[in-house]
Amino acid sequence: MSSPAIRVENLGKQYRIGGRSGGYSTIRDTLTDAFLTPFRRLKALAQGYGASDAPEIFWALKNVSFEVQPGEVVGIIGRNGAGKTTLLKILSRVTSPTEGRAQLFGRVGSLLEVGVGFHQELTGRENVYLSGAIMGMKKQEINRQFDQIVAFSGVEDFIDTPVKRYSSGMYTRLAFAVAAHMEPEILIVDEVLAVGDMAFQEKCLGKMSDVARSGRTVLFVSHNMSAISILCPTAILVEEGRIRFQGQSSETIARYIDLMRKTSVSQFDRRQDRRGNGLLRINRLYLNDYEGKVVDALPCGTGVRFVLEYAAADPAAALTDVSVVLMVASGATRLFSFISEVSGDLFQNLPPVGRFVCQVDKLPLMPGNYDLHFLCFVGRQLVDKIMFAWPLVVSDGDFFGTRRLSNNRDIHGSLLVPHSWSLESSQQDLQNLEDHR
Repeated sequence: MSSPAIRVENLGKQYRIGGRSGGYSTIRDTLTDAFLTPFRRLKALAQGYGASDAPEIFWALKNVSFEVQPGEVVGIIGRNGAGKTTLLKILSRVTSPTEGRAQLFGRVGSLLEVGVGFHQELTGRENVYLSGAIMGMKKQEINRQFDQIVAFSGVEDFIDTPVKRYSSGMYTRLAFAVAAHMEPEILIVDEVLAVGDMAFQEKCLGKMSDVARSGRTVLFVSHNMSAISILCPTAILVEEGRIRFQGQSSETIARYIDLMRKTSVSQFDRRQDRRGNGLLRINRLYLNDYEGKVVDALPCGTGVRFVLEYAAADPAAALTDVSVVLMVASGATRLFSFISEVSGDLFQNLPPVGRFVCQVDKLPLMPGNYDLHFLCFVGRQLVDKIMFAWPLVVSDGDFFGTRRLSNNRDIHGSLLVPHSWSLESSQQDLQNLEDHR
């Protein structure tokens, strides 16, 4: 077997949280600390902590080992806070490990944060050269790739405008375009498909696919399970700073989804994987039948009310242009979404607490187990998002009113669409048949 492109051995990263920073201190501070230290230790022992496992110690990574062969494209998945980004930062030499070692054999390019190296006062053209240089590209490489970078970003008309006048979409498109045209032997990428609009995300996915086919070694972190399954033959599942599983992408994704289902709860205050700025939080999600009864399962074809209880972070804040997205998924496949803005329900002047209710007259799902994800926006700001927020169980039902229903999702799929069949024939059809004979 050839030598690996990446070798990680017993890697660990420790942080101290809740402690004082190591800045300058006065003599008085030093004397005070010396006096109080014994009492702090006694308090820690009384609370059940030893000297070496005090609560300020946190291991973001622990005992992580794996190898990636040259030309392999490996996905890294896991919940927010699992340790994925910490791992990539160590591999990119942004931070150093506490223990263990990571070896990379070849020129490394990393895209950990879109827009690294951009300066607000410089033009787009100047920032292409600045950012490219920071990422390790030579000037000749940037010259050769410049036209492709600008064309990919779609900001040709504004390339000589200072980027402080760019919209956020233009800024992120240009930043990703620079990073996407690097040509290292090892590429480390962290959640780049979250930039830009849907059309640009498709371009990003296409570019990543080109990189994957070029024979370069790629480590790719993403919450987009479809992208992981398309781009990465194998994947690594990281949970609580350790490798939970490594293998084929399909099996790794299945284990990740199973892990998310087991840890999903109806009360969301303990969820560590939620995203958003917190201006508004969804505190509970549940299902009502049409009689108002809370239910855990529903027959297909029946009516349902999805209820999302919310609370604003600031009761005095005026929240307008609020929209909610409720996604229905089957494993890694998102089947469809209920989108309040698209249905014409963009909420204005929300009270500080309340409920969003999505009413569906006829549940269009085959019997089986599904997952509900939700997102909430105020304007264009993401304020709350939880994946695998609630399991949706659909039981047998008479969707078409015929007392007949196929339960084989593998053959017929997951969705049910109202329809009817008819048989039509005409005199001309019969005459054509006679002529053919």
